[in-house]
Amino acid sequence: MENLEITLEQLADIPEKARVLIDVRDEASYTYGTIPGALHVPDLSVRAENGQLPGDRKLVLFCMHGTQSLPLAEELQEKGYDAVSLQDGYGAWLRKNLSRESRQEEIEEALRRVRRFRENLMTPFTKAIRTYSLLQPGDRVAVCISGGKDSMLMAKLFQELQRHRKFPFELVFLVMDPGYNELNRLIIESNAAALGIPITVFESDIFDIVDNIPKSPCYLCARMRRGHLYKQAQALGCNKIALGHHYDDVIETILMGMLWSGQFQTMMPRVRSKNFEGMELIRPMTLIREDEIKAWRDHHGLHFIQCACHFTDTCSSCREDGVSVSKRMETKQLIRKLHETNPDVEAHLFNSARCVNLDTVLGYRLHGEEHSFLEKF
Repeated sequence: MENLEITLEQLADIPEKARVLIDVRDEASYTYGTIPGALHVPDLSVRAENGQLPGDRKLVLFCMHGTQSLPLAEELQEKGYDAVSLQDGYGAWLRKNLSRESRQEEIEEALRRVRRFRENLMTPFTKAIRTYSLLQPGDRVAVCISGGKDSMLMAKLFQELQRHRKFPFELVFLVMDPGYNELNRLIIESNAAALGIPITVFESDIFDIVDNIPKSPCYLCARMRRGHLYKQAQALGCNKIALGHHYDDVIETILMGMLWSGQFQTMMPRVRSKNFEGMELIRPMTLIREDEIKAWRDHHGLHFIQCACHFTDTCSSCREDGVSVSKRMETKQLIRKLHETNPDVEAHLFNSARCVNLDTVLGYRLHGEEHSFLEKF
């Protein structure tokens, strides 16, 4: 059997026409970024069994760290394919290609001048702030950066908004390190440097704590992260924290609540904290579509992390709703399927949360108190 692994240096020596890069990670991981030119083939074994993989070129498989792709390369070699695993995977490629060269002016110019980015990013960002009264003069906002594409873009949009100075407000770009590995910490710091975002980093032991939770640790992790962010933001003199949830997060949460929890609920654009007096949470990305965020990311060749918890190092499920990533991805795929026959399905889902007809519901909960339609029958 041939060598199962190759390095990035060895990969560079293989002509592009003679090899195929194959990303074997799941869809949730793939959507966060991949090596340019790579094909996404999560069902590799099935395709190999059916003879659907090219047999005339070297197949270079990769996952995040090379742990998943290595046994798959061995399996393909046994089937007669010229297959290898990229040593240390996508993580190795990221380490090599991360650049600290600042691109702040280029990216800010795109937000101001490029029509698509202005109309589909800056315009809905400012519309959400106006519509839901998310900012007031004198606010000091902790822009919470997780390291993903959504929160990094939110930071750039806040910088652009502040540049216009229609009224005074202050920003703190807050990053919590809950126990990231070296690579993910490097990605966050490098992206912040490239984007011209002056981050304030503080550390916590959240990942170590939830490591000891045997089942469904994601909900607890999300709640703990929220509490730490509130506490640190308040200590820095902030009265608001901003999170990067976008339009698609909102509609997925609506549908997941009905399908998996038996209740109708959504992500509110503005929430008062129950445990930190005088603090609010705001979501200024509420009206921005995820595809537009991906377009911004890809336009500038940026690469971001997922949750990166200790469980899989590729987890993207640490969300406040506590629903696993598989359920969120299943819901995302369902909406995508419905869109094929109903192009307005996303807008209908979003509008359903602001057009609730209380005359036609069996019951509802207000301030924690249950109500029935029979009360006014």
